[in-house]
Amino acid sequence: MSAPATTNRANSQHSTGPKTAEGKQRSSRNALRHGLTSQIAVMPTEDLDLYESHKKSFVDEYNPQGATEQPLVQSLADISWRQNRIVAIESNLLKFSTMVVMPENDTRNLANLSLHSQRLARQFERTVAQLRDLQQARIAQQRQDLQTVLEIVDLYQSEGETYDPSEDGFV
Repeated sequence: MSAPATTNRANSQHSTGPKTAEGKQRSSRNALRHGLTSQIAVMPTEDLDLYESHKKSFVDEYNPQGATEQPLVQSLADISWRQNRIVAIESNLLKFSTMVVMPENDTRNLANLSLHSQRLARQFERTVAQLRDLQQARIAQQRQDLQTVLEIVDLYQSEGETYDPSEDGFV
């Protein structure tokens, strides 16, 4: 083994990360600066009730049915929440920059926010398209099922019989 590899291996033994549960919890949030790429949608400093109301507006608008549509609507609410956060962060950066000359770091941050905003906008558009395709397919299938039931009912009626669609699983 080479000398640098031996040295690196020895140094790595000193960097084993946090030991306590509190330290591990704290370090798990190290990358949570703006929350635009995190797995959690609502930052600890944000109002969870306001987020739930935001999410409900998406559920009300898209009325998701089934296990495939529901996570897509959840994703739309999360993406939109993050987009709103970008607007707030940009506003704060620009508000403070009018008070003093904008530091180079803030200029970089604004450019970075713009990239996140574009990524989220594309993600939102793709998710809406996917959800609409699924919902259109579901509605087309429901119409086809209804047409089938109507044809069966007509057939039974033409022979003077009655037909209960629920016996064959139709709702």
